[in-house]
Amino acid sequence: MPPVSPFLRTAASYAWRLLVVGAAVYAVFVLLGRFHEIGVALFLGLVITALLSPLSRRLALLVPRSLAVAVSLLGSAVVLLGVFALVGEAVAGESETLVREFREGLVSIQKWLERPPFRLKSEALTDIQSRIGAYLSSHRSTLLSTAVSGAGHVVQVLTVLALAVFSSVFFLHGGDRQWAWFCAQLPEAARERVGVAGRAAWRTFTGYTHGIVLVAATNAALVGLALYLLGVPLALPLALLEFFAAFVPLIGSPVALAVAAVVALAAKGPVIAGVVIALIVVIGQIEGHLLHPLVMSWAVALHPLVVAVSVVAGAIAAGVVGAVVAVPLVSVTWSVRTALRAHAAAAAAPLPPPEPPPLAGPGPDG
Repeated sequence: MPPVSPFLRTAASYAWRLLVVGAAVYAVFVLLGRFHEIGVALFLGLVITALLSPLSRRLALLVPRSLAVAVSLLGSAVVLLGVFALVGEAVAGESETLVREFREGLVSIQKWLERPPFRLKSEALTDIQSRIGAYLSSHRSTLLSTAVSGAGHVVQVLTVLALAVFSSVFFLHGGDRQWAWFCAQLPEAARERVGVAGRAAWRTFTGYTHGIVLVAATNAALVGLALYLLGVPLALPLALLEFFAAFVPLIGSPVALAVAAVVALAAKGPVIAGVVIALIVVIGQIEGHLLHPLVMSWAVALHPLVVAVSVVAGAIAAGVVGAVVAVPLVSVTWSVRTALRAHAAAAAAPLPPPEPPPLAGPGPDG
C-alpha cells in the first residue's frame, strides 16, 4: 500500500473533526427545535435582564435587592402596558375615519389604475374584488378554524412570556451567583476559560441589546414624526410596528415601512405613498450608515454581508424568531472566539525577565 500523503492525512483529520462538530451542532438544533418555547423564553429573559440590570443595580443601592428587582419589573410593565393602551386608544379613535378614508382611497386607486400608464379596465378591477369576496365566502370555515388555532398560539405566547418574566426575576436577583455556581461545577482547568468566555458573551449581548433598542426607538420616533407630519392615519401604531420590526436587522424596517406605505396609499393617495417609500430609503441609510456604526460601537461590529446571511439563515431555520436571534448569536460567538484567542495569547506570552536587584549604596561611613 502506498504511503498516505501528508495533505490527505491532514484533510482527513480535519474532516472527521468537522463531522463531529456538525453532528453536535445538529443535535443542539434538534434539541432546541423540540423545546423551542423554553429557548425563546430564556432568550427573552436574558433580554429583559440586559435591559433592566442597570436600573435594578442603581435601585439596589437605595433599597433591598428583591425590592429593586420588583420595582424594575413592575415599572417597566406599567410603562409597556401604558404604551399599548395609548396605541389601542389611537386605533379606536381613528377607526371610523380610517374606514372612510380607506374606501375613498380604494376608489381613487381604482381611478388611478384606469388612467395611463396602467390603463386597467374597470371590469378587471371589479372582477378581482368579486373573486376576493367569493374566496372569502367559500373559505369561511377555513378562516374560522385558523382564527381558533390562532387563539391557541396566543395562549402559547403568553406562556412563553410568563416563563421569560419568571426567569428574568432570578437572573436580575442573583444571576452573578448562578454563574459562579455553574463555573464551580466545571473542572478546575476549564473554569478560567469559561469565565472569560462568559464575561465576553454577556458584555456583547448586553451591548447589542442596548444598541438595538436605541436604534429601534430612534427609527420609531423618526417614522412616527414623519407619518404624523404627512397626515397618515395610525401614525402611532405604525411607529410601534417599526420599533418591533427594527429588531430584525436589514429587513425589518423596510417591511414595516411598506405597511405604512400601503396605509398611506389607501388613505392619502399615491403622492404621499411615494413620500413614504422615499422615507424607507432615507431611514435605511440613516440606520445603516449612522445609527449602527455609532450605537453598536461597544458591541461586535459585523460586516453587513454577515448580518444578511445570519438573518436569512435564522429565518430559514426558525422563522421570525430565528431572524431575531441570529445576529446576537453570531455576535456573541465571534466575541467569545476573540476573547479566548486573546486569553490564550496572553497565557502563552513569555514572562518578563526579573528586574535586577538595586545596586548597593554607600555605607553609613560614606
